Amino acid sequence: MPVKFAYHANCWGALGGNAVGVTSITQLTYRTFGDMERAIREIGEAGYTGVELFDGNLLDYEGRYNALRSTLSQSDVSLVAAYSGANFIFADVLVEELARIERAAAAAAELEAEHLVVGGGAKRATGRDGDDFKRLGAALDKVVDIAREAGLTAHYHPHLSTIVEGPDEVREIFRHTAIDFCPDTAHLAAAGGDPAQQIRELRDRISYVHLKGWQREPFAFTPIDRGDLDMKPILAALAETRFSGWITNELDAWPDPKEGAELSLQYLRQNLELE
Repeated sequence: MPVKFAYHANCWGALGGNAVGVTSITQLTYRTFGDMERAIREIGEAGYTGVELFDGNLLDYEGRYNALRSTLSQSDVSLVAAYSGANFIFADVLVEELARIERAAAAAAELEAEHLVVGGGAKRATGRDGDDFKRLGAALDKVVDIAREAGLTAHYHPHLSTIVEGPDEVREIFRHTAIDFCPDTAHLAAAGGDPAQQIRELRDRISYVHLKGWQREPFAFTPIDRGDLDMKPILAALAETRFSGWITNELDAWPDPKEGAELSLQYLRQNLELE
């Protein structure tokens, strides 16, 4: 399978979540407060052939998926993945979280996506419990089952502010779950990891990738052609491990989101050498 390039639509507005989720776990989705149809059109104009959407933005189209399908088709863009997340370690709410993720997986499948990506693993106010990695791993295996039932591949995305940040934590969680690893280069680097080495180490678990730039001071995510994270060793690791499939560039915020998308794609085309 050749390498293909997608972009996450999270940059086309402020990032947040559904406020009603504060009192109703089943509604606690991610979302970008912006026009997703405009985002898809501009992602296509920037040269990408795929898009990833937050679960909340995707579920906004429940009952009217043809509207989203039409925009995707007109833009020559495929829905590649849906992104969701959860606490995952609290047994009392896990069933509600998984019900929400199941809805997102069904929506992604309805639009012929390939991947379901989740982040999470809550940090407790009292500190991590000794069994939290086991709880998280067991929950992620349930996500694998949900994705498989929908015809998707499930991936775990280590994320700042969760219990899986640094390289030892990343290594540990994959001892407890069968889920695939979606490396996000900026989150891995900001947590003290070496993304290129982590790609090599977990190469057999990687079938989908997020690339994002990062600068230390002031802390910010950037297009992959700038910032403090050297992308060339990361691209070399992808080449060395013979990665194939979708690579999704991601950027949480940028003054001109289309420009940010174009900058990252231009860098990839100039520097990624895969057979």
